Amino acid sequence: MRVFITGGTGLIGRHLARKLVERGDHPVILTRNADHYRRDPSIRGWELISGDPTSVGRWQEAIDGCDAVVNLAGHNLFVDRWNTQVKRRIRDSRVYGTERVVDAIARARQAPKVLVQGSAIGYYGNQGETDLTESSPSGSDYMAVVCREWEEAAARVESLGTRLAVIRTGVVLAPGAGALGVMTPIFKWVPFGAAPVGSGGGALTPSTGPQWLSWIHLEDLANMFLFALDHAEASGPLNGTAPHPARNSEFSRALARALWRPYVPLGPPEALLKLILGEVADMVTQGQKVLPEKALALGFTFRYPEVAEALKAIFARPPRVVQAREQVATAHHH
Repeated sequence: MRVFITGGTGLIGRHLARKLVERGDHPVILTRNADHYRRDPSIRGWELISGDPTSVGRWQEAIDGCDAVVNLAGHNLFVDRWNTQVKRRIRDSRVYGTERVVDAIARARQAPKVLVQGSAIGYYGNQGETDLTESSPSGSDYMAVVCREWEEAAARVESLGTRLAVIRTGVVLAPGAGALGVMTPIFKWVPFGAAPVGSGGGALTPSTGPQWLSWIHLEDLANMFLFALDHAEASGPLNGTAPHPARNSEFSRALARALWRPYVPLGPPEALLKLILGEVADMVTQGQKVLPEKALALGFTFRYPEVAEALKAIFARPPRVVQAREQVATAHHH
């Protein structure tokens, strides 16, 4: 199977492309920086196409003759402090990129049979304690509107006879990347130990982390994308979240244990996080309880349904604290 992937050099895209190669499929990766990635030994066996997914270009011709498209392109939410310009880039990269992909599918003589479209659980907005399934309504905040427009841009492929599956991704757990890339260093080095984040009741009260965190292990998410590619009955939205969401306090406790750190039940006030992270702090401090109802009904099985075992698998090696201390001591010596 030839699978055209936008955003294929990102966290999810790379993992998915590796899995495709392992099972004998042929990933075709769109990237703005093909020359740079051609020198990367970890992506042997991938076909690289140069182009910008948000702009019309020759790259669109490469979709013709592919069996499937996976559309993951979008500006990283955690890279820049949000301002009007960054928020526009977050939205436009997703919406325009998807429109260009759909245009290419519409023009293809031999159109792909399926488009697996990336989205996010931000679609639902902050709905507190409510159980959210694929049929739950969209929210009204900034990310909810972005996700809704993103999904609407993809919807046109169905009228072209291409099956559409939309994966609304939760907080992706992967070593040293995404949410854990931000949280692990904090949890490792905060002097008194790891603590929950968010929903302390007021901007200045300590956080107790009662809000829900809908997470998924990278391995399970990549497998869900494969599942959506392979199964004709997978269409419309699928929640890319583990079947057991965790409260932030439970997640923080499990992460502390995985990192061999003490756990403190009171965390930094939301005002402090806002100060450090800016508006993106809302994505950490507000929660949603999202359930993968449809994936489970279709028979998808999760390798990591529980957060403690997912984190244990990610941080499987015990920390070499003694060795690290010796290295630091030696460095100071010299």
